[in-house]
Amino acid sequence: MQETIDGCGKGYSTQAAIKNLWGHLDRFALELDVVSRCYSDLLTSDPVPPTSRDRFSDELIERLWNHSGEPWVDTVLIFIYSGWRISELLGLKTADIDLQDGTMKGGTKTKAGKNRLVPIHSLIRPMVEGRIAEGGEYLIQWDGHRCSESQYRVIWKGLAERLQIPGTPHGCRHTFESMLDSAGANRKCIDLLMGHVSKDTGNRVYNHKTLDELKAALELVQRKPL
Repeated sequence: MQETIDGCGKGYSTQAAIKNLWGHLDRFALELDVVSRCYSDLLTSDPVPPTSRDRFSDELIERLWNHSGEPWVDTVLIFIYSGWRISELLGLKTADIDLQDGTMKGGTKTKAGKNRLVPIHSLIRPMVEGRIAEGGEYLIQWDGHRCSESQYRVIWKGLAERLQIPGTPHGCRHTFESMLDSAGANRKCIDLLMGHVSKDTGNRVYNHKTLDELKAALELVQRKPL
């Protein structure tokens, strides 16, 4: 069992999945009296590597703007100014983008996050329009097809090395929320844009926001040329 983990040639996530599978099989075998002990309890796999959850610095964001005309840099900026999760942005269809209303509709994972409306920030609107003009079913595409997470992470790795971007694409989401908070955006608006459930009862149950209020909150975030 340990050899299948050590020799799989994959990262911590796949190793953990193999380890988990062996655990299920081992416990099933124990129930059938095939084995007398669950040796899967002794299995080891690579630990989850530490990741940075810090927001991107203003210096890094301005560096991205200075390179915004280069391939794929626009996707990082779209991430930063929209707050989508990587799966949400890559799954965003052009049919769910309303340029007239200035909104994108998508979202996954939680009830609060699904089918949420996120206004298109004025700073990234030209990039969104450019992506749509390329044609295709999805906003972010690879070779004419939907870009998978694995493909995008390869692209991200190249951008990260060249432009010194720390962490993972999820850092864009942390940056988005941090920028809204620093700009003084309303907490309920931030929760709605992020697809989060407000923690306090007042905001969660009684506080409602219009699309115009979400747009106004989003536009509080602006570039900070250095």
